[in-house]
This record gives sequence, structure tokens and C-alpha cells, in this order.
Amino acid sequence: MDYQVEKLTAAKLADVAQLHAAVYGAIPSADFFPKKYNTAFTGVEYVGYVAYNAQRIPVGFYAVIPCFMQFGDKPVLAAQSADTMTHPGYRYKGLFVELSNMTFQLCRDLGINLVFGFPNQNSLPGAINKLGWQMTHQLDCFIIPVTPLLLRRALNKLPYFKNRVSHRRKKVLAKYAVKQNIIDNSVVKDGFAGVLRNDDYSRYKVYNESHVIRIGQSLIWIKISHILLIGDMTIQAGEFDQAITGIKKLAKKLSIKEIHFHASPGTGLHSLFAAGCQSIPSFYALFQDFDKQHPIENIRFTSADIDTF
Repeated sequence: MDYQVEKLTAAKLADVAQLHAAVYGAIPSADFFPKKYNTAFTGVEYVGYVAYNAQRIPVGFYAVIPCFMQFGDKPVLAAQSADTMTHPGYRYKGLFVELSNMTFQLCRDLGINLVFGFPNQNSLPGAINKLGWQMTHQLDCFIIPVTPLLLRRALNKLPYFKNRVSHRRKKVLAKYAVKQNIIDNSVVKDGFAGVLRNDDYSRYKVYNESHVIRIGQSLIWIKISHILLIGDMTIQAGEFDQAITGIKKLAKKLSIKEIHFHASPGTGLHSLFAAGCQSIPSFYALFQDFDKQHPIENIRFTSADIDTF
């Protein structure tokens, strides 16, 4: 081997950011990875490994994010497969598989017997055939088109107006925002197992900027980028159409032309969206189930459960 592997620590997160820049050509904010991997609320943190070459340049990284999965009234220590990075000069050397297997063993040692992840279509064959991931279902992505004001959308692309656009978006969102970071997990309310969103999780989930807004009596958890991504929704009876109409109005004010929402089939929100919205196949729900003690086929997800939300 022309590299050595070391366990992830807080001190190595700067190296992870350096590798991110080499792989993706962008450096995340200084506090992004420290916040993302600060999962002390679960009792375990920094669950992963970094590979270095002889010059101490980081060339590979794989880690999972500990959380709790809620099965009825019982919280179970679990983890989400998160960042996977291999330096361009070290690909096709088996590094990803090696780091993955080492991380899975570390999970077992720490009492994490359930890991879930959302690979893309290109990664799916390797995940199943080389690493033994089990697929239970595929999420759907519902896409709602919006027609923004053309002049405003054109101005948004000009460098001079970027700060103004950001300031205006904050003012618009402030009219909808409520004083909470997250909302309850809709799939748990539907009777499925899902990620436990308690107060500790709420304090943790700040590494990506998101907003909880109110439309009518319904709460919607959203993330704003070039699209408006709905993470989850708490919909009052009979208010779904009103909520969607309100979200479309908000997207138009923000000069955003598409609304997206990812959901597992069989959930209440999936059924509501499927009744009137176009969808495409989305993320695969994959699991490493080390102790076979929990029914992974009963676990469901929404966009908010993906680590990039």
C-alpha cells in the first residue's frame, strides 16, 4: 500500500476539508465538518477513517454519522453513511472498500448495529456486490414546477445583485419562519420506523442551513438553493393543497423555478404528493444490518433524513 489509514478525530477534520477541495474543487466553510461530525449527543462521534499518503496528504475518507432510529417507543443507535471521498490520484486501488469495511467494524465495536445510506445509481452495484448493502426500497422525487418572475430571475444571476438577492430572500423567509429548527418525523407519525428527531438532534442539525415555515396551520421544513427542497411536512387535515399553493407562492417570490420532495412509498406524504405531482425515481434506501434485530423493511425516509439536507 502507498497510503496509511488512521481513525477520524476532530483534529483530522481540516484534512477532510482539504480532501474535499481536491475532489470537488470547493472548500466548505471552516465549521461545516466540525458541526456535521459532532455527534456527541449519541454517545459516539468521529466514526470513520482517513487515508494519508507518504507526504501526509489526505487521499481517502469514509465516515458515518451516528443518530437514533425510532422503532415505536424504542430509540436504537444507528448511523447514516455520509461522506465518501477518494483523491483522483488514488482511485481504483480498493481504498473505498477498505475504508468502508474498517468503518463497519468500528460501528460494531461501538454498538452501532444499523447503518443506512442513499447511494446514487452509479454506486449501487458496488455497494450491494462488494460491500453487502441490503436495499429495501427506492424513494421517489416529486417535482413541482414554478414560474418565477423572469426579470427578477435574470437579475439574480448578475454578480452585482447577489448580495441583494440573499438579503431579500431572508426578508421573505422571515415572514413565514417559526422559531424551531426541525419538525417531527412524518413517517413515525404514519406508524413506520424513522430517524428520531428529538431536542438533541435539533441542536445538532445546524451544519446545513434550513428553515421551518408555517403556511396556514401546517409546518414545512425547507432548504433553499437553486431549488426549494422540502424536507418534511406536518400537514393539518385537509390543508395539503393550501400548503402546496403557499409553497409555490414562496418559491415564486424567491425566484426559484422548481420544488422538490423525496419520500418513501407507502407514507402519508408520498400518497398526497403522488395524487397530483410528477415524480421520478430517487435515492435507494440501503442498509447494513449487523445484528438482524430490527425490521429494516419498516423504515421509511423523507428528504430531511438525507445528510445533505
